Amino acid sequence: MRIDLHTHSWFSDGTDSPTRLVLNAQQAGLNVIALTDHDTLAGLDEARAAGRRVGVRVLGGVELSASHEGHELHLLGYGPRRDDPGLNTELERLRVGRAQRLPKMLAKLADLGMPLTLEEVRAAAKDSRTSLGRPHVADAMVIRGYVANRDEAFERYLDRDGPAFVPRPAVGLAEGIDLLHDAGAAAVIAHPGIRGASTVLTGTLLEQLRAEHGLDGIEVDYPLHDLHTRELYHQLGARLDLVRTGSSDYHGTGKRGHELGCATTRPPAFDELLRRIAAHGGVID
Repeated sequence: MRIDLHTHSWFSDGTDSPTRLVLNAQQAGLNVIALTDHDTLAGLDEARAAGRRVGVRVLGGVELSASHEGHELHLLGYGPRRDDPGLNTELERLRVGRAQRLPKMLAKLADLGMPLTLEEVRAAAKDSRTSLGRPHVADAMVIRGYVANRDEAFERYLDRDGPAFVPRPAVGLAEGIDLLHDAGAAAVIAHPGIRGASTVLTGTLLEQLRAEHGLDGIEVDYPLHDLHTRELYHQLGARLDLVRTGSSDYHGTGKRGHELGCATTRPPAFDELLRRIAAHGGVID
């Protein structure tokens, strides 16, 4: 069984519709995927319907924008109840904050001699069904000829240390774990070894989050984690009784090096994740 627990559709910053995502997953030989769009659950019904047609199991999920000590982090929530008022209120707040962030980013780019209009960003987003964000700005920059591709846009301008970066709204890390649990979801730290996240996601902090907030897991097998990083988090996760997941972080054509199934979750880990979702009162269909 091949399982990929971190994918995106055009309801956030992916380029595939939920249906196309599922079809691509089937073609990649995957049996299970989780749809984990940023701060929205909007694509889940379509993805599940497509999964039923072609025999791919779709686990509902969300990638929640979080922070700790001023550092941007991400939480993957698996199996949340769609009608949970607390989670829906927070997701709406985060989406509104994303939209308000965009004009500030465009103003910084204009100051750098790379003017873009909101209309250009919307046009670059094409079929995106949710609020615009950095990937859509990057695509507009490519169209204008300012950069060659998304990667260059992020590396030179839009990443955390870039001159056009604007912080996104986020929920506190511990608060986000509690919020996901209240909605029935299992909470997993996403890609802890990239973009400097490991400087704040220390073993001490992860132990505290597990003991005091019931953190469920950590994303270990990830395309940008080298073998040493993977082994480190596998050992730490085992010591703390965290589910160790593996995922591609697939975004369609919008993110290179993250092809569906390039990193996967072991079936025993997936079974344990489902057990924890059920213990939280979440949805595992």
